[in-house]
Amino acid sequence: MPDLKCVLENVIRDRDPSTIRRMLEKQSPQDIASLFDRLETQDQVIVFRLLPRNTSATVFEYLNTAAQEVLLKAMGQADVAALLNDMAPDDRTHLLEELPASVTNQMLGLLTAEERAIAISLLGYPEDSIGRLMTPDYVKVRQDWTVERVLEHIRQYGHDSETLSTIYVVDEQDVLMDDIRIRNILLASAETRVAELMDNKFVALKAADDQEIAVSIFRREDLTALPVTDSSGTLIGIVTVDDVLDVAEAEATEDIQKIGGVEVLDEPFMQIALTRMIRKRASWLIILFLGEMLTATAMSFFEAQIAQAVVLALFVPLVISSGGNSGSQAATLVIRALALGELTLRDWSRVIWREILSGFALGLVLGVIGFLRIALWSAFFKAYGEHWFRVGLTVGMALVGVVLWGTVVGSMLPFILQRIGLDPATSSAPFVATLVDVTGLVIYFSAAILILRGTLL
Repeated sequence: MPDLKCVLENVIRDRDPSTIRRMLEKQSPQDIASLFDRLETQDQVIVFRLLPRNTSATVFEYLNTAAQEVLLKAMGQADVAALLNDMAPDDRTHLLEELPASVTNQMLGLLTAEERAIAISLLGYPEDSIGRLMTPDYVKVRQDWTVERVLEHIRQYGHDSETLSTIYVVDEQDVLMDDIRIRNILLASAETRVAELMDNKFVALKAADDQEIAVSIFRREDLTALPVTDSSGTLIGIVTVDDVLDVAEAEATEDIQKIGGVEVLDEPFMQIALTRMIRKRASWLIILFLGEMLTATAMSFFEAQIAQAVVLALFVPLVISSGGNSGSQAATLVIRALALGELTLRDWSRVIWREILSGFALGLVLGVIGFLRIALWSAFFKAYGEHWFRVGLTVGMALVGVVLWGTVVGSMLPFILQRIGLDPATSSAPFVATLVDVTGLVIYFSAAILILRGTLL
């Protein structure tokens, strides 16, 4: 079966708009948006102009921000104006906040007076606040209305609503009183009043709250939309789950990048400028490199021991990397548990005891494996000399101590960072590994001095 992209490109070259329209009618907006990423810019503009007006706005909302910007630059002013006015307010806000201020002002000038007022209102909320996510398109009713009147109201005003799964009940001052599932409305008799369907149990978001709060509440409530109120309880918008999923994805991406020791990238990987990519990666690499210099400093304190027993140097990478790996594991698990709300700051004491037991058990497993490795090599290859047993015991005990220490450090550092108001994800795996590397050397050579005294040392 021929590739749709190739077929579409051939039809575009043949300048056959009717065939293009027929092809696009069979595709969903999501599929058309995916196809756009593979087309040349000039072909994107041609296809976009041939889409029905409502469909083009939906397709545009599915494109990533970089693709949206490219398309806006290639389109005429009239097309841009029509597109922006047809976009959902929340998606339009996301686009405008990503554009340079001068471009945003130009885009606002293309909106109708009504849409411009909505856009300016949403952009007026703090960055990363729930207010930036909400849309003013929803259905609200009064508690004294009958179901028959509610359904008539939905038929008249529900076409532009972001979702009809939930209807919101407000008083004369638009203060939110309750939310009612559309299922309850449809199953009730026509004469039933809204007040009879209310249970006065609802969850609402605050417009000024951080978007992360919306993610956690949506996860807890398992709903597709939640109302947004101001400080006085007045209903001013709703947030739908699709926007919250975008926030959750962005937060997870930021955490992963921080855990990997990279400053947060604010553009897709393949579209960020190489110089910016280098700057964002260089800062952490420099910090970690300076930290690793302490490893050389630590080793210099044990220079005499290394000179007397060169065999100790063979196992330095093995021991310190095991500590770094265990610390990275613990840090990653705790960071994710904190992000999901499975842990709070008050749980630190329970966590440290669990990690002490886990670290000791894991260190013991690795220590036994390390000892057996040295024993086997000594038996078959006569390696490590006549004091192989003490060398194996040194490595084994050091692994227990280093892995235990790495686990404790990795699990506690996220708590410390959150306690002082920093993002726990900043305790990235490379940072924990670097910290444990330095202290791991001290543990390793201290064990060597204790066990090998009177033999190799």
